[in-house]
Amino acid sequence: MPVSEQIKAWFQKTFPKKRKRRTETPSTLPKYLEESSLVGALVFLTTVALIVITSFVGIKPSGFQILPNQIPSIRIVAAEAFSYRSEIQTERKRQQLLEAAPHVYKIDMEPYDTFEQHARELIKDMEDFKGIEEDLSAAQAQRRIDSFTSDFNAKGNYRVSPESITTILSTADLDTINELVNTGLISIKESFKLGIYDEDDPTFTFGQGAVAIFHIANQENKIGQKRVESIEDALRSVRINISASNVAPETAEAAIRIFRDALKPNLKKSAPEMETLRQELLNTFKPVIEHVQEGESIIEPGQAVTQEQHEQLLAYQRHIADRDVSTVDQQLFGRMLLVLAMVFAATFYIRLEHRNTFRSNGRLALLALLVITNLLLVRTCFELANVEAFLYDSQLSAIIPYITPTILAPMLVAILLGTGPALLVALMISLFTAVMFGNRLDLLVMSFLAATVGIYFSRNLRKRGRVVTAGFAAGVSVAVFTLLFNRADGIPWSTIIYQMTGGLATGLIAGVVVVGVLPILEGLFKRTTDITLLELSDYNHPVLRRMQLEAPGTWHHSLMVANLAENACNVIGANGLLARVSCMFHDIGKLVKPEYFTENQLDGYNPHDEKTPSFSALIIKSHVKEGVDLGLTYKLPRPIIDVIRQHHGTNLIRFFFHKAKQQADEPSHVQESTYRYDGPKPQFKESAVILLADSVEAASRSLAKVTPQNVEELVDRIFASNIDDGQLSDCPITIAEVAKVRESFIFSLLNSLHTRIAYPGQKPIEKPARKKDERKTERAEANPSK
Repeated sequence: MPVSEQIKAWFQKTFPKKRKRRTETPSTLPKYLEESSLVGALVFLTTVALIVITSFVGIKPSGFQILPNQIPSIRIVAAEAFSYRSEIQTERKRQQLLEAAPHVYKIDMEPYDTFEQHARELIKDMEDFKGIEEDLSAAQAQRRIDSFTSDFNAKGNYRVSPESITTILSTADLDTINELVNTGLISIKESFKLGIYDEDDPTFTFGQGAVAIFHIANQENKIGQKRVESIEDALRSVRINISASNVAPETAEAAIRIFRDALKPNLKKSAPEMETLRQELLNTFKPVIEHVQEGESIIEPGQAVTQEQHEQLLAYQRHIADRDVSTVDQQLFGRMLLVLAMVFAATFYIRLEHRNTFRSNGRLALLALLVITNLLLVRTCFELANVEAFLYDSQLSAIIPYITPTILAPMLVAILLGTGPALLVALMISLFTAVMFGNRLDLLVMSFLAATVGIYFSRNLRKRGRVVTAGFAAGVSVAVFTLLFNRADGIPWSTIIYQMTGGLATGLIAGVVVVGVLPILEGLFKRTTDITLLELSDYNHPVLRRMQLEAPGTWHHSLMVANLAENACNVIGANGLLARVSCMFHDIGKLVKPEYFTENQLDGYNPHDEKTPSFSALIIKSHVKEGVDLGLTYKLPRPIIDVIRQHHGTNLIRFFFHKAKQQADEPSHVQESTYRYDGPKPQFKESAVILLADSVEAASRSLAKVTPQNVEELVDRIFASNIDDGQLSDCPITIAEVAKVRESFIFSLLNSLHTRIAYPGQKPIEKPARKKDERKTERAEANPSK
């Protein structure tokens, strides 16, 4: 048995052909659900209702995350009276109390003891002088006075002049001198015991004529209030006491000068006693309790939030978290109008820019499901503010708006339906999220920015790993926005770092979730992504392997058509990948009877020679239905099955139609419908391009000579034939795009059909006769499917 027959037998055993053909005709109910305007209206109303319920019903202000220094756009009013302990006011009052607490001093007698010693030494020097005064000349006496006076001044930076000492020595005896010094010492000792303060110290500010009262700690560390003296007061006491002595005025004045520099401040602050006094004051201190009346405004829009307002807001949020209090429900009607207007705008946008989505209730349901699910996740994050861990940790609660996964639905829509609907979904979710969190414009901008970045990186996905990259890029945009915006608002660095980390983590997790959810949504809503198309482009797909072995000519034809269609679709902005993969599968129906198609006839035997033209046309047409059957069997995506159905449109199988006319006794009785494909005509651009590429590629194989003129004439004839026959009438492709497709086909054909030089030793290949070539070309153009 030949090898080819062995391979064919193995495939027939491995992949047995099903006798019963599967139908792609949907049942009445699914078709009604997909196309009914009533169902579409129900989807619209359900979407509005669920958005309102998810985003606004039961919203409590406890979820509003407003930080100090931020400028809110919403007014929050106390729905009922409440009281709370103000930590800010309490700490402020505590600091004021501590700052107002009097200083506690201890009296230091060391300055007096030091001066007393110096004064006694001065008296001893004066007594010694008196003992030898008679033996000294006037000059010697003066030098002796100058010497011990200088020694006395040097001991304590005193300013006693030798003249004052000379006056005392010359006008008073030793007993009188001792009495004067003792009187002065007693006077300053009493002043030192009372306490002396420096009136030049700015810390002590007493009014004119006021009595200075200080808190003084005694030897037992008991604190009491005592009157103290200034240096001037103490010096006045010395002057009075010495002047009261029975001495000459000049003697008293000279003695007073000795004590003038002895008086120094001797009050020293006592930290332990001061702390004891402060603790006694704090023991009697009571925290500040703030009372907020019903209807009192807590947060005002357009004004930067102060620390006190933020504290009051947190207290109010904790108060209402334990009670069924809502202050936003009174705005519910207005928010319903907002949602209604937004969904209406979205509907008009889809109606104008994405008519296929508008006509498909399944696609609309997918959009609605993703939007509502995403908003439900946002609401869940919003409600985290009522959890105790977040409610009593303002730094932790500050990250809630930044961990809301607002990029999930936009990324999924971008992958499943395109960037246009994705941007629309991003705007809707960002708007409702901002309103939910208290009309925060910064959240609106941040969410839309992150979603836009995610959509940008989700375009033309060829690997699932890039979805995670898109999510991470969106998280990076959140982190950068948070850093710039919140730092400008004066938010602490610690809070900003928490928020940035939350945004990055949320973006990364969102990307992973999209990767996991994407296959489920593809299956449920019959959507085909580029990732799925890439997976189907594997040449080891079972049906493609069958084609490579059972119908190699058809397989090669499919690859050539794929190249033509992909290049042309890329030129006009259509999905080139969809075109390539669809072309690889578009002729799988030929696997049922591959020998009836010209590209698979290798031995010169043509089974059509033994069949009637109508039977041959029936076999040729059947490869479309057989292809749909195989596509459903192998669970190919809907767009590929649509291409299988539409890649011939309702074209006429001209070769057998003309043959039937030639064989018929009455050519006019030959029904043209018998020789036309069942259709439908191409419904989308990729399908139209594939129809043209299929015809052009088949006809190009019969060109006798590949020249630009011949190729252009061939392409023009095929394009004109299909356009005149109305095969592109149901497709949204423009004349300008058809022209671009034509140019792309000509360029691709000229590069793929070029001739090669003959190598040395090769015999030149004889070209067939011109008339025979022309007949082959005409036959290929008349029946490209063969």
